Amino acid sequence: MQQPRITGAWRALGAAVFLSLVPGAAHAHAGLPETSNVTLRRGHPEDFFVGATFGAVISRDRGQTWRWVCPDAMGYGGWRPESFVWRESGELLAATGNALLRSKDGACSWSAHPAFKDTWVTGLASHPTDDAVLYVATGRSTAAKNGLFRSDDGGETWRPLALQREGVLFSSVRVSTASPSTLYVSASDTTRMYLFRSDDSGGTWEELPQAFPDLLRPFDFVVTATDPVNSQAVWARVSAQGATHILHSTDGGRTFTARSGGGINDVFVNMDVSADGGTAWVSTYNSFFRSQEGGAFSQLPLPTGNACVTRVGGVLYGCGSPWLHDWSLARSQDEGTTWEPLFSLENIQGSHQCPAGTPVRDLCPSRWPQLAETIGAPLYPDGIPDAGVPDAGVPDAGVPDAGVTPPPEDGGPKPPPSNSGCAAAPASTLLPLLFLLPLWRRGRRREASRP
Repeated sequence: MQQPRITGAWRALGAAVFLSLVPGAAHAHAGLPETSNVTLRRGHPEDFFVGATFGAVISRDRGQTWRWVCPDAMGYGGWRPESFVWRESGELLAATGNALLRSKDGACSWSAHPAFKDTWVTGLASHPTDDAVLYVATGRSTAAKNGLFRSDDGGETWRPLALQREGVLFSSVRVSTASPSTLYVSASDTTRMYLFRSDDSGGTWEELPQAFPDLLRPFDFVVTATDPVNSQAVWARVSAQGATHILHSTDGGRTFTARSGGGINDVFVNMDVSADGGTAWVSTYNSFFRSQEGGAFSQLPLPTGNACVTRVGGVLYGCGSPWLHDWSLARSQDEGTTWEPLFSLENIQGSHQCPAGTPVRDLCPSRWPQLAETIGAPLYPDGIPDAGVPDAGVPDAGVPDAGVTPPPEDGGPKPPPSNSGCAAAPASTLLPLLFLLPLWRRGRRREASRP
């Protein structure tokens, strides 16, 4: 796929936008359209679902064409999903920090699972070989109890596991890919941070309080990844004094060693680990880092300005910023040293094609022109304003329309904290964009039209 390029003055202009927003750094997500995570459908490498600051983007043909799913149709309000599970059967699930969202018809209709209406879903993980087995962690401060829940039918029904606590907020769950009966869950209360581990699929749990005496006022301890070959090896991160510290344990979470030196001075997005456990990658709002064979994390040249990471087999997928280089999503087959672009925002071909009567069909086409103008994408790529599928029938009657998640009514945490989502910029910082975006769009179109 040939990419229009930002060259010369236009790349400098994109960098100037970022520098004007945050002095001294090209800070991503400051009100700009960006990709934020990537999920491939299990067993179907042709299907991509890419979360974004403006909803999501979907491709069903190995990245040849990309379509937009507007956030209104997904119904997540201000709680933007940080991760998705796309089952082999085609069902999509997303933990938003509030609701557990589901789509059974290829991202055309979305609904919040009623099992978690009284709490907040903070973590979602699937079994590495049986994606009908799912785990959810919850963490609402006013809930009677929070804990870990399991589904054995792809998310239709959920049952609480033995890990249930009053006054504890659970933040993340990871299933060991080396031994799926081993589970890791991070949590905190008003006085301590915890890692809980189970070696019998959640039947019994070992409680492992975490203290970091070398850090000043550490907070926000979160388990982030497991080792594919060693069930006792697990990764986590913790924040302290504005830095993110990447931690590694080889004894099942009893002790952790810092692997990021003095920390990474940026907001953590996500991480992944190679199939042999020897290489780890960390993405942040602005940069991409790699650790090999137990060494320290070093920053790689790309992506910059925006990053995320997902490994599928031997291929690495990463988010990037078209405002600073030429792509929004790329893949690497050499552990992140070089990248092959898959798409940039201006390649999105209108709203996702869905049957009449679905939320995506009803809501997204009318919202597309505004986004298209912002990112320089074709206004009506299908030749008509309503880019739907008029004769494709209606969705399964068992799939209710997605509703807008209500705001918190109890004065609890607001969506989402800076370490788990993209922060919107203050209104004053967006003023330069109002003037610079039209110039950027025209520049890209001129570049695209050159022979």
